[in-house]
Amino acid sequence: MNSPSALPGSSVAPRALGARLAVEVHKVSVVYQAADAPVHALTDIDLDIAEGEFIALIGPSGCGKTTLMRVIADLEAISAGQVLVNGVTPHEARLARAYGYVFQAPALFPWRTVLANVTLPLQIMGRSRDAAKATALEHLARVGLTGFEQKYPWQLSGGMQQRVSIARALSFEPKILMMDEPFGALDEITRDRLNEQLQQLWQRERRTVVFVTHSIAEAVYLSTRIVVMSPRPGRIVKVIDSTLPDERYLGLRDSSEFMALAHEVREALAEGHA
Repeated sequence: MNSPSALPGSSVAPRALGARLAVEVHKVSVVYQAADAPVHALTDIDLDIAEGEFIALIGPSGCGKTTLMRVIADLEAISAGQVLVNGVTPHEARLARAYGYVFQAPALFPWRTVLANVTLPLQIMGRSRDAAKATALEHLARVGLTGFEQKYPWQLSGGMQQRVSIARALSFEPKILMMDEPFGALDEITRDRLNEQLQQLWQRERRTVVFVTHSIAEAVYLSTRIVVMSPRPGRIVKVIDSTLPDERYLGLRDSSEFMALAHEVREALAEGHA
């Protein structure tokens, strides 16, 4: 069943009733003070995310998708409301290393090998060189990069670089994976392949994922719930529960069920603009 449209002050509940909450966002607003007039980036956001959910945030440019993700990740301050992550403040969750964050661009150090890029945060955390290497190798294998450990980022394709970023984000075993349009700059074929690999990775590990995208097809294919946002000031227009089977494959995109979900997302986006 699809969730009802979100209204100011309403609570958007997680798909799995009774599941432990990974993220609780209540009446959150973000206002930036500008020289001429305040900029309202987010207004009255209510969203609960259960452990193990894959949540897609979708909306037009400037609607506050990334701002909402950054609020959850303790990278952005709120002007009003409350945010809890694993029952504590975002700052406390960040200190406990609850997050892995994958940015739009891979953000790898070009002078470090693939292996050295993935081990760097682990060594900063105090892991021994051998322990960091073993963990990095394990996670590079999970994203299909065994054999590329000694390559440099400039020797890899864009899709492979982004897989290195995912391996690095997963290397310290975060409970929540935050992904800000990680495949937006890639060609369609590479994007499809990485979507499939990410879905398989989520199936195996069931981490909580918050994923920002502009692509309706990507949001529908990957997520358990789709959060549709309006143009600024960013509000949640509608939260749509996925009716697709739990295990997915790219051929599902040709199914009538997939097309119906995509149509519902498209209508919600249009409603937000209206």
